[in-house]
Amino acid sequence: MAVLPILHHPDPRLRQPTEPVRDFGAETQRLIDDMFETMYAAPGVGLAANQIGVQLRLAVMDCSRDPELRQPIVMVNPQIVEQVEPALVEEGCLSVPGGQEMVKRFRKLKLRAQDRHGQPFELDAEDLLAQCIQHEIGHLNGQLYIDLLSELKRERLLKRLKDAKQQD
Repeated sequence: MAVLPILHHPDPRLRQPTEPVRDFGAETQRLIDDMFETMYAAPGVGLAANQIGVQLRLAVMDCSRDPELRQPIVMVNPQIVEQVEPALVEEGCLSVPGGQEMVKRFRKLKLRAQDRHGQPFELDAEDLLAQCIQHEIGHLNGQLYIDLLSELKRERLLKRLKDAKQQD
């Protein structure tokens, strides 16, 4: 397994919609393992393939707080089929390091996807897991959480991050 570099905003590859996964062979399995390794090392709770420059509809997640109780989830070709209870939640992103803002997400959802071997599954998710699923599917659609902010908030956040980076 390998820790891969994570793309940062404004890399244009983050804005490109991803392509469906059709091959679940050894190369895809290695990619999934590398994505988990990268996500855990970051550290983060989710990582979409396009965040490492791979334009496939594939994301990994683990919302557990304890490394001893990991709950890894692989979602391939995911779709949200139902979502309810909008809520404001604080969100950040490995591709927008240092930034966190309140955004609107849905507290509950139903996901339809394939697992790492191509087997279909459905998942009812709530709270942090639901938020993470929405965030990662946003990535797969070429969107970042900052797109959910007002133009003014987005500009302020990006300016603050740029200023902080220049001071490093």
